[in-house]
Amino acid sequence: MTTTIALAGKGGTGKTTVAALLIRALTRRSSRPVLAIDADPATNLHMALGLPMPATAGEIREEMLDAAQAGQLGVSISRHDYLTREIRMALEEGDQVDLLAMGRPEGQGCYCAVNHLLRQIVDDLGRSYDFVVIDNEAGMEHIARRTTKDVDLLLVVTDPSLRGLRKAASIAEMARDIEVNVKKSMLIVNRVEGELTPEQQTGIEATHLELAAVIPADSRVNQLDALGQPLLHVDGDSPAGQAVDAMTSRLVKI
Repeated sequence: MTTTIALAGKGGTGKTTVAALLIRALTRRSSRPVLAIDADPATNLHMALGLPMPATAGEIREEMLDAAQAGQLGVSISRHDYLTREIRMALEEGDQVDLLAMGRPEGQGCYCAVNHLLRQIVDDLGRSYDFVVIDNEAGMEHIARRTTKDVDLLLVVTDPSLRGLRKAASIAEMARDIEVNVKKSMLIVNRVEGELTPEQQTGIEATHLELAAVIPADSRVNQLDALGQPLLHVDGDSPAGQAVDAMTSRLVKI
């Protein structure tokens, strides 16, 4: 059975870093690779995972539409079969994690039918994995349009600022309004220096989200992240890595 975990949060909160550390923790708990989906158009999860930048689903979608409009697809292959083949070829396979990048948002025209196909294909692909981790953009629109229809756990990542906590609350509210089945939403407070202040504790409570983890600021992780270095092999002494490991042990049942 596949467990799908999505991460969302405003830019600058370290969402992609947390996604990579979560994938690191999950790879230690599964005998099969984890499927990572980079659903942020900024597309930088591959660097955090130490993988090459793959072709994106957005590029494949545009190429298919161009070929269809030019009459080059012919009748020997359906759009579903074409997308399935190309998505599987675009999958960047690693030793512990496989990566699919969704890429840029839509251009002009109607993409509803193609996005529906993409969602079906991504869901079908995910069933081959124990865990699927989706690094989403700040809002929830991308995941609603063409990433998946079911999310077991949504982790809303924020920094400890009161502004960040208010944004986290709005993201969680947005998740309730999209056409995706989000079974559970939780909060991660990232890059925390020292103890949380009473004001920050109040801000966390105001999000109405259960707290999944408080991740301490970690200079080593921040340095690797700034340099675009892979985080899968962060050493066991990493405070951030330890916090995500402990969270994963609590939340994920193998």
